[in-house]
Amino acid sequence: QVQLVESGGGLVQAGGSLRLSCAASGRTFSTYVMGWFRQAPGLQRDFVAAISLSGGSTYYADSVKGRFTISRDNAKNTVYLQMNSLKPDDTAVYYCAADRPPYGRWSVPYNYDYWGQGTQVTVSS
Repeated sequence: QVQLVESGGGLVQAGGSLRLSCAASGRTFSTYVMGWFRQAPGLQRDFVAAISLSGGSTYYADSVKGRFTISRDNAKNTVYLQMNSLKPDDTAVYYCAADRPPYGRWSVPYNYDYWGQGTQVTVSS
């Protein structure tokens, strides 16, 4: 069992930046594909970004490509989401998720086995 705890959300003006962190418990963090998803009120949970076990491969939703960067530090059991040039449309609850073997498609929420509680990101115009 893995517990994921997100932090770093908050209120920011459009054009600003935030860095989200997701700390994982346990000693098997390096065996999980890690992803970030977001969910706005009344909408489905959408894929944002994902990162491979070593961090060598990343994948982004088109809506955040070039503005967001996912990274991980396996020594600290932590995955990050650096968000720059934020827009009001980025407002949502952001969740980190972990996918254990066998791995599924990175962009599909139901492939992930563990989820954090979420952190609110609000971007004002």
